[in-house]
Amino acid sequence: MINNRSLLVVGGLAAVAWLASNSLYVVDETERAVKLRFGEIIEEDIQPGLHVKVPITQTIRTFDTRVLTLDTDPSRYLTLEQKAVIVDSYVQWQVINPTRYYEATSGDELQAVRLIGPRVDESLRNEFGRLNLQQIISEKRDDLMTGPTNDLNELMRDELGVAILDIRVKRIDLPQDVSSAVYDRMRSERERQAREWRAQGQEESERIRANADRRRQVLLAQARARSETLRGEGDANAAAIFSEAYGQDEEFFSFWRSLNAYRQSFEGDGNMLVLDPSSDFFQYLKSPSPTSD
Repeated sequence: MINNRSLLVVGGLAAVAWLASNSLYVVDETERAVKLRFGEIIEEDIQPGLHVKVPITQTIRTFDTRVLTLDTDPSRYLTLEQKAVIVDSYVQWQVINPTRYYEATSGDELQAVRLIGPRVDESLRNEFGRLNLQQIISEKRDDLMTGPTNDLNELMRDELGVAILDIRVKRIDLPQDVSSAVYDRMRSERERQAREWRAQGQEESERIRANADRRRQVLLAQARARSETLRGEGDANAAAIFSEAYGQDEEFFSFWRSLNAYRQSFEGDGNMLVLDPSSDFFQYLKSPSPTSD
């Protein structure tokens, strides 16, 4: 009797434990869940925490709502001018509608990736197809992906219940033939810019040189005018001094002028001057006759 009662207690406790383990479930803070009854959704977007379900008839499917990354293989796209580029990109996506996500993918992440990948490829193909090669090379990659990200995000929210947070281009390569053509075009463009800058520099240097020459001429003219003024003032002062000296001793002044004239005449080598002893010059050199006592 006691053994039977013990077995019943143990069985009851086991049943309670089984019932509790199959009735209670926990949704992690990084997850969202849906409740199913025989495969049909009866409760949507269950938040993190401890919850209750009916064993056997009800099941729970949880989905990771953290940001996930889909790293795509490099793809070849044609530009507006039908030139090929090889693009390596990746996509960041997140489950935002567990119900729609379960209906579209049965909760299978690999199935979601298989559905998102072609959509991304189509979006990038359309985006690169409307741009020429120069725009693809020169524009910022973040700006280049804004349009495809927004368009694909709206589409995937409706179709899969996921948000496309970002499409990033890791690398854009050119085939060898296209790379050579781009390099030649870039070199030609840089040479054209160099010629323009060189011409602008030459024009600027000529303008600076012309301004400097004009300034030089102005300064020289001002200096000549100043020198003429000073020379005139000096000549006037000299004339005044000579006039004053001449008035004090006319005979000595005449003698001094004669000496200066002879000095200027003998500045060169080999000059000779013949004078008549009876000329006026010699009268200044004659000593007065001694007076006899």
